[in-house]
Amino acid sequence: MTATPLRIHQTRSRSNPGGMDVTKVLGTEFEPFRGRKPPWFKVPPPGGEKYRDLTKLIQEENLHTVCQEAACPNVGECWTRGTATFMILGDTCTRRCGFCNVKTGKPTWNDPLEPLRVARSVAKMGLRHAVITSVDRDDLPDYGAQVWCGVIRSIRMQAPSCKVECLTPDFRGEEMPLAKVIAERPDVFNHNVEVVPRLYPVARRGSRWERSLRVLRNAKEMGGQEVTTKSGLMVGLGETHDEMVEAFGQLREQGVQVLTVGQYLRPTERHLPVVRYWHPDEFKALELAAYDLGFEHIAAGPLVRSSYHADEHVKQDLAGTGPLAAA
Repeated sequence: MTATPLRIHQTRSRSNPGGMDVTKVLGTEFEPFRGRKPPWFKVPPPGGEKYRDLTKLIQEENLHTVCQEAACPNVGECWTRGTATFMILGDTCTRRCGFCNVKTGKPTWNDPLEPLRVARSVAKMGLRHAVITSVDRDDLPDYGAQVWCGVIRSIRMQAPSCKVECLTPDFRGEEMPLAKVIAERPDVFNHNVEVVPRLYPVARRGSRWERSLRVLRNAKEMGGQEVTTKSGLMVGLGETHDEMVEAFGQLREQGVQVLTVGQYLRPTERHLPVVRYWHPDEFKALELAAYDLGFEHIAAGPLVRSSYHADEHVKQDLAGTGPLAAA
């Protein structure tokens, strides 16, 4: 009689994805979740008249923002400036990255008027640079590409002077959905690789480093000089300076022009732990190394996020008519 093989419980937890022992990748030394953070993380709480007005506008239009869903630490500053990153295709993601605070499940969102509502909000805000992102929608045949196209077209119609930045998922590496989005000629195409290749099994299950590089390379080849390509990474999960610079080099080889680097902050105890907090001087060293590789613009700092002051990452032709007009 043969012994029954031991059944290994597979969990969908973000902090130990697939039931794996994250200490084998991240090590055993972590920052305590409720411990005191370094002083450079102190930011004023969200508030102010513009913040309240923008909150009301987003609620009235039944929109989602990554500022809220991902618990971004810059929400107060950005919303007071009158900027926001709109998240389309609902608020439920089909993937479960270990660092992300967006909820995971089976999406039910299907609103054919969403592109028009997003564009109307962009026009009301008078933005000169709008950032659009989305959850992963692996449940849709085209992974949501058609909705992306509708949003870009609608913004072009309702706010023609506004530049459009798309922060997209990887579309499972398929070229046709990507080609549809690039054919609409967004001013900036952004796809974040998030972490160095070694950390993908623990931080980005369901994604692959090589696939993301291919997406960025294809986007640049399809868009040419009309589309600026951009990507972002975060630190704090045990990566080294050399690993980061090596990742920068691989991104530059794909034609990526703009780069953002920020510190990972653990949203809840159910997410991956922070291994360490990087000092601002270390971010400065990363910025200098990235410029040496030929990037056109780099934003690196503890509180930098992919869409933080995104209007400063590319040349603006117009001053704008809204809160950013003085920039």
